Amino acid sequence: MKAVYNFNAGPSALPKQVLERAQKELTNFANTGMSVMELSHRSKEYEAVHLEAISHLKELLNIPDNYKVLLLQGGASLQFAMIPLQYLKKGKIANYILTGSWSEKAIKEAKQIGDTFIGGSSKDNQYRSIPDTKSLQYNNTDAYVHLTSNNTIFGTQWHEFPTISHAPLIADMSSDILSRQINVEQFGIIYAGAQKNLGPSGVTVAIVRDDLLEEDVSHVPTMLQYKTHAGANSLYNTPPTFSIYMLNQVLTWVSELGGISFIEKQNQEKAQIIYDAIDESNGFYVGHANKESRSLMNITFNLPTEEDNKAFLAEAKELGFVGLNGHRSVGGCRASTYNSVPVEACEKLRDFMKAYQQKS
Repeated sequence: MKAVYNFNAGPSALPKQVLERAQKELTNFANTGMSVMELSHRSKEYEAVHLEAISHLKELLNIPDNYKVLLLQGGASLQFAMIPLQYLKKGKIANYILTGSWSEKAIKEAKQIGDTFIGGSSKDNQYRSIPDTKSLQYNNTDAYVHLTSNNTIFGTQWHEFPTISHAPLIADMSSDILSRQINVEQFGIIYAGAQKNLGPSGVTVAIVRDDLLEEDVSHVPTMLQYKTHAGANSLYNTPPTFSIYMLNQVLTWVSELGGISFIEKQNQEKAQIIYDAIDESNGFYVGHANKESRSLMNITFNLPTEEDNKAFLAEAKELGFVGLNGHRSVGGCRASTYNSVPVEACEKLRDFMKAYQQKS
């Protein structure tokens, strides 16, 4: 089999070491004679995996004791509804900062539940940048302020988060959680689908501050209340056991590498390799995002014409580069360099980009 360089935007690459461990344990986990997928979620063998995953997340992200880590289902898209259902009450406004398609989807859900407000947006410049934190607008009646930390489709990322005290700051970190060090205490809630940096699809992590678990949400269906899952340690119903097993394996891998400080440094190196190829191409490759807002996770760019884009992507595919097509809504090219993408893959892409330019 020829070498494959996986730049998929999600579900995305998983560490080879993690896949090999899972393969080894697939039919006999912890000497049970069964796969982890076959175990009862009430068994001591599975419970050990479940608790270890939560413990690893707390340690790696330096999560304070006054936050609960929840392992949920439904992806980040379900969180778009869960949050306003619980916290957007009469007389309050949900404040959304728009930086791309996912924040647009989030506010769309909130609009079905209550009053919303756009406190900042970069839509006018085709989402090429992140709004300046000093330009953001707030209301005394904000129920919360919501942002998307990294924008997979447009290739932008928040490098500095707003500091607010009048309402909880809530962040969808689906595409850059665990990729860099963050101050969890800046946020009331952080949530993330696992399928980019944390593991396979099927499990969603939510980090919720304790005071937000104390609010009266009795009007919300039981399964859509954070306190339901917090009270049952995310075992209220059958959890996605294999996804959580894989999550724990990925977290173990990150710990063994040296934690988030190592991962962040490596992510900066990987992104720089490809951004240098773009910036040194004299306009042959043009990045979508403004330089000050560039993402370390999703590198978006175009060639001179759409025909050039198609030819580039076709040749890249033949050489084993997977997932370089831009999102269908914007086109062009996109390299997603999540935690599990090795430095070597980014170097191979850079070499191909330079060789392709030279012969064009």
